[in-house]
Amino acid sequence: MDVWWRRAVDAGLCLAVLVTGLTEVWLPLESRQGDGDPLATSVQVLVVAASLWWRRTHPIPTIAVTIAGLCASGQLGFLLFFGQFVPFLIAVFSVARHGKGREPWIGAAMASAALIYADLFIELLGGFNEMLYHWGVVGVCFAFGRWQSIMARHAQSSQRRAVAAEVAAAEQAAQAVIEERTRIARELHDIVAHAMSVMVVQAGAAEQMVTDDPDRVRSTLATIRRTGNSALAEMRRVVTMLRDTDEVGLLSPQPGLSGLQTLVDDARKSGLPVEFAVAGAPRALPAGLDLAAFRIVQEALTNARRHANAATEVSVGVTFSTDKLRIDVRDDGCGRPGTAGTGHGLIGMRERAALYGGTLQAAPLPDRGFAVAAVLPLEPA
Repeated sequence: MDVWWRRAVDAGLCLAVLVTGLTEVWLPLESRQGDGDPLATSVQVLVVAASLWWRRTHPIPTIAVTIAGLCASGQLGFLLFFGQFVPFLIAVFSVARHGKGREPWIGAAMASAALIYADLFIELLGGFNEMLYHWGVVGVCFAFGRWQSIMARHAQSSQRRAVAAEVAAAEQAAQAVIEERTRIARELHDIVAHAMSVMVVQAGAAEQMVTDDPDRVRSTLATIRRTGNSALAEMRRVVTMLRDTDEVGLLSPQPGLSGLQTLVDDARKSGLPVEFAVAGAPRALPAGLDLAAFRIVQEALTNARRHANAATEVSVGVTFSTDKLRIDVRDDGCGRPGTAGTGHGLIGMRERAALYGGTLQAAPLPDRGFAVAAVLPLEPA
């Protein structure tokens, strides 16, 4: 639509110059000076008016044609204000407004040369007042064209910046959604995987003892019930946090390293032989870092329970130093057949460590067993 509007304006401008110039020649208007050939001058007006059609796309050829029309007045015998000088002013404005690179300054040089030629060789344009007038008007037209060109470039630059900012905002929003989905998936995996692994192991043990040791079965079923209730409570907390606009769910306490002893005790009750040790001076940690450390231990124990066959020892070590927290979880079991898993647990542990600028390594031990080692940086105490 904008292109059609510009084309319509240019067509109207060409037509206006042509009609006014021919009227100036043939009526004639008082602005016409000299006594020349009206037919030849009409052809010159037609060519000059037609050249204005290309003033936006080819401003240098356009100003060249209008200069030729102005300078030809000496041979044609007519000096026209509307048919020669006005198209020249339009061309000067156009080369300043639409010229690219050096074109505005080339056009300015061409216009200056044309005015110098007119001052020296066109008698009707001589005289101080006449020279002051046409130099001043041409200068104003060129300056106005340059100002409009600068304003247009600034507007385009602002538009590009606005578009770039909108695109960047959309990308950031999409990235935030992805990161939030990843965080939720990691949290749900840690909650569900830990609870389900405990319940599966306990259910298997209860199945084997159902006739031999009823009391042990009841204890095992109670453990399954407690584990299921705990998992459901954490799931409700997560769902409440996601659905409640007032974020009431965030008010529920998050687990941290202070809950590791309970986590280890539950693992022992499920039949996993866990040794737990803390080295260094324990200290309060930021809530997010505290949760990350707890989840790393929880997932490592879940992996040991699910994937370690015939493990006789599982050790959990937490070491506090001045600038870092180290977590070590090891077992001496061998891989359980058919429990390769999807790898989401290890990915989640690495993501939690990386989120706080830490590192995590997980690999089988040389002889047998598996080791998880995480290092999380701490602010100096």
